[in-house]
Formats: sequence, C-alpha cells, structure tokens
Amino acid sequence: MPAASAGTTASTAPTTDAMPTPHEKPWRSLVVIAFGIMMVALDGTIVAVANPAIGASLGATLAELQWVTHGYLLGLAVCLITAGKLADRLGHRKLYLVGVAGFTLSSVAIGLSSGTGMLIGFRVVQGVFGAALMPASLGMLRAAFPGHLLNRALGVFSGLIGTSAAAGPIVGGLLVSTLGWQAAFFVNLPVGVVAVALAVRFLPANRPTDQSSSFDLLGVALLTISTFGVVLALVLAPEHGWTSSATLVPGLVGLAFGVAFVLWQLRAPEPLMPMSLFRSVPVSVGTVVMLVMALAMFGSMFFLTFYVQGVHGLSALETGLQLLPLTALLAVGPPLASRLFDRFGLRWPILGGLVSSAIAMFGMSTLGVDGGTGLLPLWLTLLGAGLGVVMVGATDAVIGNAPVSLAGVASGMQQTLLQLGGSLGTAILGAVVSGQVGGNLAAQLTAAGAPAPTATQVAEWQTVVAQGGAVIPEGTAPALAEAIKHASNVTFVDGMSLAFTVAGVALTLGAAISALLKRGEHTGEAVVHV
Repeated sequence: MPAASAGTTASTAPTTDAMPTPHEKPWRSLVVIAFGIMMVALDGTIVAVANPAIGASLGATLAELQWVTHGYLLGLAVCLITAGKLADRLGHRKLYLVGVAGFTLSSVAIGLSSGTGMLIGFRVVQGVFGAALMPASLGMLRAAFPGHLLNRALGVFSGLIGTSAAAGPIVGGLLVSTLGWQAAFFVNLPVGVVAVALAVRFLPANRPTDQSSSFDLLGVALLTISTFGVVLALVLAPEHGWTSSATLVPGLVGLAFGVAFVLWQLRAPEPLMPMSLFRSVPVSVGTVVMLVMALAMFGSMFFLTFYVQGVHGLSALETGLQLLPLTALLAVGPPLASRLFDRFGLRWPILGGLVSSAIAMFGMSTLGVDGGTGLLPLWLTLLGAGLGVVMVGATDAVIGNAPVSLAGVASGMQQTLLQLGGSLGTAILGAVVSGQVGGNLAAQLTAAGAPAPTATQVAEWQTVVAQGGAVIPEGTAPALAEAIKHASNVTFVDGMSLAFTVAGVALTLGAAISALLKRGEHTGEAVVHV
C-alpha cells in the first residue's frame, strides 16, 4: 500500500489488535464455509424457477410474487453491515452457525406456508439469517488465510458460489417439476444440517476480533432506516416510477438517514462502521468498483433474458444455454483470476476486467431484432471473463485491506454493495428501457401500419413491451399482428441498447477509478490501522 493518510498507518507485519493467527488448515475451513454459502446461492436462483408454481398453488398475484423476492432482499440488505459488526464482536464462527441454522429453519417454514403473506414474512426472516451468514463467512476467510493466499481463497470461494447459482435453475426445475414448489425450500434442510455438522466439527474455535466495550445502537438504527428506505425505493421505482411519492418518500428518507449515519460515525466513540476505513485507497476504490460491477452484471442478465426469450422466442432451457458463456465464466473464472492478482497486484487485472466488461456492454448495445444472436456468445464471453476478475478483485480490495478487527463489517459492506448494485442495475437500466419504450412505441406502431395508440394505451402497454413482449388486440389480422410484434421488439431493443450503453459508460468510469490503485497495493499484504 502507499503511504497512508493522517491517522492511518500501513504495515505488512502482523498486528496485535485482536488479529487471530491464520490456522493450520485454511483450505478445509474454506470448503466447510462454502458449503453453507452455496446453500444461500443455490436458493436464490431456485426461487426464481419456483415462482410460477407458487403463484398457481397459492393464488398469488404478480405483485405478491415480486415480494417473494423483494422481501428476502430487504431482510438481507438491511442487516448485512450490522450482522458483520456482530460477527466481529461475538465471533464469526458463532454467527455463521446462527445464520446457517436460522436460514435452514426459515426455509422449512417457507415450504410449510399456507398463504402468500406467511410465505413473504418467512422470506424476510430468511433474508435476515442470510445476512448473518454471509459476512461471518468472509470474515472467517479473512482471519484463516495468510495475506499471500487470501486472493486465491476468495477466487475459489467465488467460483463455488457462482457454480451453485448457475446450477440453481436446473436443480430448481427438477425439484419443482417432480415434487412441487415446496421442495425448492425443503432441500435446504438436509444441506443445512450437514453444513452445521461440518462447521461444529471442523471450524476453528470461535474468537471475537473486535474487543470494543460498547455497541453503536444509534448507528445501527440510522443505518437500518437508511438502507431500508433506499432499497425499498429501488424496489418500487420500476412499478411506480421514479417521481411517484411511493418511490420518492422512502428514497429521500433513506438518503437523509444515510447522511445522518455518516455524520454520527464521524463523532461516535466506537462507531459501527468507522469512516477512517475509507482512508485506505483500495477499500474506497473497491466499494465503487463492486457497485458498478453488480449494476452491470445483474442489469445485463435481467434484460438479456427478456431479449432472447421475448424477441427471439427461445425456451427457458435454450435461454440458459445461450447465457452459458456468462454463467460458466462467472463460475470458473474467479479461481483462475486469483493467479493474476498474485502476479500483477490489484490495479491491472481489475482495470482489464472492467474494460473487457465495458467492451461487452457496448457490443451488446448493437444487438438487433433481425440479426439473430450470432455475436452474443462473444460479448457474453468478454463480459463473464471481465466480471469474474472484477468480482474477486473488488472483494480483495475491500476485505483484504481492512483490519482483521473489522473483517465482518467490511464483509457486510461488500455484500451490501453487491445487493445495492443489483437493485440499481435493474432499477436504473429498467427506467432507461421503460423511458425509451414510452417515447418511441407510438411512432414504431404507427410506422408498422397499426392504429396510433392513445397516451393511455402506451402507458398500459409500456411495461409489457419493456420486457420484450407485445400487446396484440384480439382479432388482429395475422400480418398486422406480426408487424405489431416486430415494432414492439424494435422498440424494446432500442431501449435495451441505450441501457447497455449506460452500463458500458459506468464500467468505463469504474475502470478509470480503478487506475487509482497502485502496484504495491496487493491484497492481504497490508493491514490498515484505523
């Protein structure tokens, strides 16, 4: 690391501020920890497959099905940083066990739910326990591995998670089609039992890393309200619009409490998340890069699914195969990427990964309606390879350069950024697509020979077209119906192209920011005292 700011020193030597010595079998610990995390990653993508069956079984509306996902996201995002602080105070192993056990039991409760309200409530609870599990896992890795092995461990760890997420739709499809939607949640019971048994048997003794004498309850309250408001606004924006009171009120409340949280952290005697943590250049750059990476990854996958299914008519299985270059590289790329960090440090691999991802986004912005998906595998390969490197590098920058006493807080912050970036990706890029569709749909339909729609009709059809579909009135002649479908697809692809251009610009800015990293700032080799 470069010379630290005032009040911050950097050292490659071990410290005595509650820093545990890396234990003898860190790789075994990684496998045990990943077993619990893989359950969470698998569950996330299984639920998407189970949603149609849940709706049919419980009579859920589309809005209720969306809250099956939103409820989990809120429970997770709101609690991540606080859970990370608790892990530092109580010990990462203890909170990991609480998280795994709670996630498993809440999964069973979800499967036993008799109504959508009950199901959504337990999904929120499941998100809270997921928040306990995730920062504790990364905190244990930070403490278990010596600095020169940390990036390699994070690469393997990310690859295992990516593999689980990629397998989710396949496993979920098999479970839901043969045993019903409940099986998508009941499957966590045997996995969770094994995860707890392995953790009890093989994880090293629980050792708190934060010896603070008090807990920042005011900071927890301010951060909780802030995160809840911001995430709720991002969740509601696509449905209600950015200027509606349903979006603005929670968003502004969240931002106001966020400012209050930062001001309090600057003066609190023992803050929840010390602002001095950001005096480390790698930590600050890593937070920005993580946010941009998540925005591009989640936003692109969201609209690519609509593109290949709605515009080109591919089935769910064909869609999965079409996206395989991206999902496969997100699974196998991170372990390979860690070798780059061993050799070149943080800056050049992260910068290269962001540039590769930006090129992919600009390339996907040229996709058309009639040209098929011929170049899509190339762009997905560039995107998957780039994001796989950036994911490990940004995680390294945040966690590897934070003091061990704040490993849980840093891990919670990294996971919060990932969740916020994903929400921003779908919300912001969704607004771009929706706005482009609303502005161009009437002209495209008129040019195709369809009757000019009214403003009310455009508003009603906008959501359908922004998801790659088309609204064709009953009784429309086949030729005109085809023309309407084509015009709708052109409108959607124009909006998607603009959204991918926006994502490409964001990745380019992220690449410029990553250039602030220095060659000597190599993950795990420095410990920052705050």
